[in-house]
This record gives sequence, structure tokens and C-alpha cells, in this order.
Amino acid sequence: MVKEFKVEIFGGERRAFIYLPADYGKSGKRFPVMYMFDGQNLFFDEDATYGKSWGLKDYLDRTKTPLIVAAAECNREGNKRLSEYSPVDFDFGERIKGRGKKYLDWLTCEFKPYIDNNFSTLPDRANTAVGGSSMGGLMTIYALAKYNKYFSRGAALSPSLWVGGGEVLPFVANGRFGKDTVLYMDYGSKEFKNHAVRKKAFADTVARLTEKNVLLASRIVPGGTHSEASWEKQIPFYMQILGFKPKE
Repeated sequence: MVKEFKVEIFGGERRAFIYLPADYGKSGKRFPVMYMFDGQNLFFDEDATYGKSWGLKDYLDRTKTPLIVAAAECNREGNKRLSEYSPVDFDFGERIKGRGKKYLDWLTCEFKPYIDNNFSTLPDRANTAVGGSSMGGLMTIYALAKYNKYFSRGAALSPSLWVGGGEVLPFVANGRFGKDTVLYMDYGSKEFKNHAVRKKAFADTVARLTEKNVLLASRIVPGGTHSEASWEKQIPFYMQILGFKPKE
């Protein structure tokens, strides 16, 4: 079941989505939560920015994975998504002001408490994950680096590491990751074509995260592209790595 509701964020109102497992509310059971970015792209094609969703509801329904997913839609006005989903300033035809810290402050101090107060969650760090793709993947790594007291695990698909110009981003280099932090991170092999900077950024980030003792699973996805259709195929991989296994 996916519920749609409204949330107040940065002075405006947006849609948010929450996936509830089939047995939610039937036994008083509480569930772990995965907070994700780009909520409009996760569940239904009709909501997705480019007409194709991750099909996450179909996967969770089919596998009966005992997990709640909560996700607000992105800001679609101009380049505001890039701004909200970046912890650093960068150039993208224009200078983009990174407001990622402000967004994560909202997520951890307003959105997460709302979800925990209104749904049957397991609110502790051990049962709280974060995930996303592209700029959302970048924010996932940032969340684990700087908001580790809230999140113990995350999935960063095709993270936009290029915002650092090929260098390891400061929040990775200086981040404090708990010893039990689990991260799944991937990149599609076709995304690397003619993008040497991205390949270097990915390899260097993997090395730095390994030095930080992050429990890292990194993959180069054969034939993978920067698209919802490709990210949908990776759902079983990151769910397994993060410990969200199908119900037996």
C-alpha cells in the first residue's frame, strides 16, 4: 500500500509518499524505515518525472519485504532540485548553491519525527536507512557521513560525485562513519563512457570510504545506465546488502 500526503518544506507544500507492508497494522508490529529522495519516481509510472518509476511498490509487494519507505517528492522548479540535493556549491551552467544541509536538517528534524509519530516504525538508528539515485545518491552518502546518528545504512545508486570536479568530496574525506555503517554504492558501466572524471571520482570515493571502515558494497553494473529502468534492476542487490530481506 502506498499513501500520498502533503508535507510542509521550506515554506511550501509538497507531496510525500509512504509505502506500508501488506501486514502493516495487523499485529501491532513495528517496521524499519528507509527514507528516500525523489519520491515521485519510486512507485508509479504516472507520477515519475520521465514516465518510468523504479517499480519499488511492485518489488516490495512481491517479496513481502517488511519495510516502510518514506519519500518526499523533489523540487521541480528550475534547478532547485540540484540545490536542495547537494551539500556543496557547484557549477552547472550557473552557480548552484548547495542546500543539502538544510534539506537533511528538515528530513531528520521534521519529516522523520512526523513519520515516527504517525506510523508504526522502529525509529532507532539501527532500523533507519536512507537511499536515492543521482543527486539523491550523493545525498545518501552525505547523510551517512554527517547525519550518522540517524542512519546506519544507505543505498547510493549512480551518485552525482561529479559535483566535486573529480576530487573526493570533503564530507566523505572528513566524515565520521559509525563502524557499523553499511553502504551500497554503484554506477552503470555505460555511465562511465567518455566520462573519465566520473570514473576517477567513483574509484577514489570507494577507496576513501574503505579507509573509513564503512561496510561498503560497490558495483559497476554491466550495461547500467542513468535511468529509473536501470535503477529498478538494482533493487534486489541493495535490499540484500542493507539487510532488508524478503519475508520467508
